Amino acid sequence: GGKSNLMDAISFVLAEKTSNLRVKTLKDLIHGAPVGKPAANRAFVTMVYQQDNGQELSFSRIIIGSSSEYRINNKVVGLSEYSDELEKLGILIKARNFLVFQVIRAASLEKDAELNQKRPLYIKAKENTAHKIKKLEAARKSLQNAQKCYKKRKADMEELDREQGAVEMARHEFEERMEEEAQSQGQDLQLEENQVKAYHRLKEEASKRAATLAQELEKFNRDQKADQDRLDLEERKKIETEAKIKQKIREIEENQKRIEKLEDYITTSRQSLDEQKRMEEELTEEVEQAKRRIDEINMELNQVMEQLGDARIDRQENSRQQRKAEILESIKRLYPGSVYGRLIDLCQPTQKKFQIAVTKVLGKNMDAIIVDSEKTGRDCIQYIKEQRGEPETFLPLDYLEVRPTDEKLRELRGAKLVIDVIRYEPPQIKKALQYACGNALVCENVEDARRIAFGGPYRHKVQRKKNHNYSLFEQMKAKRKEAELRQVQSQAHGLQMRLKYSQSDLEQTKTRHLSLNMQEKSKLESELANFGPRINDIKRIIQSREREMKDLKDRMNLVEDEVFVEFCKEIGVRNIREFEEEKVKRQNEIAKKRLEFETQKTRLAIQLDYEKNQLKEDQEKVIMWEQTVKKDENEIERLKKEEQRNMKIIDETMAQLQDLKNQHLAKKSEVNDKNHEMEEIRKKLGGANKELTQLQKEVTAIETKLEQKRSDRHNLLQACKMQDIRLPLRSGTMDDISQEEAEESLSSSQKTSSTVLAKEALIEIDYSSLSEDLKDSLSDEEIKAEMSTLQQRLNEQQSILQRISAPNMKAMEKLESVRDKFQETSDEFEAARKRAKKAKQSFEQIKKERFDRFNACFESVATNIDEIYKALSRNSSAQAFLGPENPEEPYLDGINYNCVAPGKRFRPMDNLSGGEKTVAALALLFAIHSYKPAPFFVLDEIDAALDNTNIGKVANYIKDQSVQNFQAIVISLKEEFYTKADSLIGVYPEQGDCVISKVLTFDLSQYPDANPNE
Repeated sequence: GGKSNLMDAISFVLAEKTSNLRVKTLKDLIHGAPVGKPAANRAFVTMVYQQDNGQELSFSRIIIGSSSEYRINNKVVGLSEYSDELEKLGILIKARNFLVFQVIRAASLEKDAELNQKRPLYIKAKENTAHKIKKLEAARKSLQNAQKCYKKRKADMEELDREQGAVEMARHEFEERMEEEAQSQGQDLQLEENQVKAYHRLKEEASKRAATLAQELEKFNRDQKADQDRLDLEERKKIETEAKIKQKIREIEENQKRIEKLEDYITTSRQSLDEQKRMEEELTEEVEQAKRRIDEINMELNQVMEQLGDARIDRQENSRQQRKAEILESIKRLYPGSVYGRLIDLCQPTQKKFQIAVTKVLGKNMDAIIVDSEKTGRDCIQYIKEQRGEPETFLPLDYLEVRPTDEKLRELRGAKLVIDVIRYEPPQIKKALQYACGNALVCENVEDARRIAFGGPYRHKVQRKKNHNYSLFEQMKAKRKEAELRQVQSQAHGLQMRLKYSQSDLEQTKTRHLSLNMQEKSKLESELANFGPRINDIKRIIQSREREMKDLKDRMNLVEDEVFVEFCKEIGVRNIREFEEEKVKRQNEIAKKRLEFETQKTRLAIQLDYEKNQLKEDQEKVIMWEQTVKKDENEIERLKKEEQRNMKIIDETMAQLQDLKNQHLAKKSEVNDKNHEMEEIRKKLGGANKELTQLQKEVTAIETKLEQKRSDRHNLLQACKMQDIRLPLRSGTMDDISQEEAEESLSSSQKTSSTVLAKEALIEIDYSSLSEDLKDSLSDEEIKAEMSTLQQRLNEQQSILQRISAPNMKAMEKLESVRDKFQETSDEFEAARKRAKKAKQSFEQIKKERFDRFNACFESVATNIDEIYKALSRNSSAQAFLGPENPEEPYLDGINYNCVAPGKRFRPMDNLSGGEKTVAALALLFAIHSYKPAPFFVLDEIDAALDNTNIGKVANYIKDQSVQNFQAIVISLKEEFYTKADSLIGVYPEQGDCVISKVLTFDLSQYPDANPNE
């Protein structure tokens, strides 16, 4: 993906090897090259580094064919020079102190992936069964609902049938009744039919006579309708205006109430602001006083701490303390159960406030080593002298004279015996603690100390804990006051802002809302006042027109009455209007009743058809759900059988697993036992190796002496043979003595061969002719004296011999040659011995340098990792430890790394969660990086295994460090992480002939952090 390409580009320009870039050859890094369609023949990546002085260095790496070219500031350089320039900036290519790949993520998620791949079949079968059971329950409920709907629908249909029958019967009865009424009134109906023509004729005649009046009435009706509409409109406007006026009155009242509340709030806020300012001034003064007091107490504390500096122990401060700790461990191993340890390590105050007082009282005995007896102490002193260690103080429990504790001191008010505020382990060291503490007292304050020390008839050794506690108290007081001051300042600032907003709101409410509402109210009231006259005018016009219309109607009725006067008398009605009203009314009632019957009949028919269709669908649903329920029941039966089969397999597997766990526990116990045995054997082996080394040195020295003696014997035997001195032999002959040196060139520098020496070793000289005093073991001085005597006698005999006969010059030349060769061999041996000694010294020097370099790095990492882990975890209870498996040569064996996660007890690293492992790994990485830091860090998805809480902690730590120590480039896919960045670089694909990556950048530094304290 895009982020991997970015990671490859950064690694490429920083001279990473090809094997670490996901390709076989460099040219495969060019876009399209892996598929045989490279986008170009060359490609390059340039990194620009800005130094502290503002100068910029550009590092470029260019792909040319299958190789690469390196450039610095556009100047071609070799890889070594390129690497040297990067190392000057703190970027170590081989150590890769600037890259963190995605390995952490893979390691932390490996277990989870393995578990996901091995999910039990039983769980799947159980889930399938549960799913089917739920599905069956749902199907049964649906079946029940369908059956209920079917029954209800069937009952509704029966009810509709009955209702349809009742409507048809009522309609039939109505028609019969109408027919009977028509038959009973048949004569009247015939008379009415005879008069129809007369009625229509007279109606036309009346219409013609009143045509003018009808037109006038129609005009009046139109005008009356228009005026009525205008009246309704004015009345609606009046009602709306009145409602608006009421609304404005309510708004004005609310504005007035708001103004009153705002004025009250502003008054209260100003009083509170004055109070806050007064408190701010008081707290500022108190903080300044506390700071001055802290400075005074710190000066006093520094003086006391300087006096106590010699008594403090820090085993990791320097090699001297480490050496003392190693000697202590050695004597503990030599005298197990007899050496308890240093007094300061075996006891501690019951409360932190007593630390300095206890340290002051223990004094010089604080570093003393407690042993069980005087003899053990003397043996330890002798061992320390042999190891050339520094002098140590020993407290033998059987030798110390301890005064009994004065029980009256425990009754003193405001004081405690120092021994009573100390916890110690084991109980046997109590005597040593009594010896060191005596009857010393610790007091709460200086007044009690003075009172007890000088106020009574006896003088007491009193230690006050003021130096530490007063400083802590003042610091806590100052911090508390500073926090209160910040809170008061924050409250005052908030109050000022709220007061400002309230004043602005008050001003706006007065000048804008209230004034505007008052103006609108006045405007509406004036509009309302105009509605009354207009409405009254329209009403008067309508009333006047109604009177005119009534006159017109009366005149039209008179015309009709004149026309229909004879007709009305004939049919027996007062006027034609009464006849028309009765006739139309009856016909309308009959028509309405028939329409009701038809409507009801049609409605029931439609509803009956709909219910029949729905009943058919409900019946089909019931059949479908019955089939579904039956199918699901069969499926559940099958799944239960499968579940039982899987459960049986799981039971068998669990039994096997339990057996394996038992075996694992047994093996683990055996391994622990073997590890303990191995540790003991390793310790013994270490001692044995030291002894073996010493013995090997002694053996080498003896072998060297033995070789020297063999060489001397060989030289003597050769001299005897050359001088023709016949030696008495028990085995072997004089011919076995080699003369090859005499036959070879004198320039040869080879040593006497082992074959010659082995051959000569078979020669056994007969010493039986020696005198008894020479057969006894003689010292070197005696041997030298005897040889000197024999040499003197030999010289005398040689002198006599020379006087008797001429010397054999050839023999003497041969002797000189042999002597020269012997001297040459001796010189070569001495030179070889010196070279070996020099080589050994060089080896020891390199070994020491290697140890010093490794230890410098290790001590730095071990010291920083705990602080870094605490900072990453955002919790001071978090702990991280590093310890070498081989303290003498730590680089030969592994390093133990353990962490205690916040709020949890100690657990092995393998038992930590994925997120905890990632945080621990990051702490180790940052600790290693802190030794020789690179100016930047490239981190690839380190947050993959982290939850939101740990993501926030890690992101905040990296953000803090990037401000002070290094620049961080982080590849992340989680919003919780990358929202903490100063700027974002987004990589996205762009579709085309081939997919290419595009880059987006976004600067977040110009936007404030929404949650800066998270």
